[in-house]
Amino acid sequence: MNDRPTCYLSTQAEDALRRVSTATLTSQMLKRGYRTTFMAGVAPVRPDLRMVGYAFTLRYVPMREDLDLGPTDNRASIQRIAVESVGPGDVLVIDARGDVEAGVLGDILSTRMQVRGAVGLVTDGALRDVPAFRAMEFPTYCRAAHASQSAVRHHPADLNVPVGCGGVLVMPGDVVVGDAEGVVVLPRAIAEEVALAALEQEEIEAFVLEKIRAGASIHGIYPPDDATRAEFAKRRG
Repeated sequence: MNDRPTCYLSTQAEDALRRVSTATLTSQMLKRGYRTTFMAGVAPVRPDLRMVGYAFTLRYVPMREDLDLGPTDNRASIQRIAVESVGPGDVLVIDARGDVEAGVLGDILSTRMQVRGAVGLVTDGALRDVPAFRAMEFPTYCRAAHASQSAVRHHPADLNVPVGCGGVLVMPGDVVVGDAEGVVVLPRAIAEEVALAALEQEEIEAFVLEKIRAGASIHGIYPPDDATRAEFAKRRG
């Protein structure tokens, strides 16, 4: 079921995305006309971990009692199929409609995804077993913690379809980047150029910050004018 193209970024672009901030990426996206790329209210469980991967999406709809009674069938449940379908480089992005009244996933299923090579988990809902997630080397982002299992509020409906998460459209295969601030989504068609442009932006901003700390006015420095850019280019060689 994981049949969309993945791992299409160059090594240089992936390395850039592991260094630049989500704030810089949103700036680069805004320059290209994309206004809504950062997930609202979705925070890291482990702010010390970075995440770069490709979206594998799971859509939940509201639970109804005739759908989710009885034990879970691992071979029929869309949630369990998702867990057994993610692969290397995938980030499971779960559309929970912003509902935090039950966890969408716990640590055992997430550990299975990690073993399969997934590199992260993102939801605009809640997670259960959050203390266990804090001990895992697995980037995880959510809106809240909730001990109840998913079937209390959620029914898994679709895999690898366009979803909304934290107010952002996520298409299967989009590049998903997370840092201590949160999660940004990059459409695959422009992810490479955005990554490289973001790295260049951060390099010149480091030069600008150095000048500001030394007492320079922001005039002509931030944003940098042609003279400042020329000075930066000369410094960089």
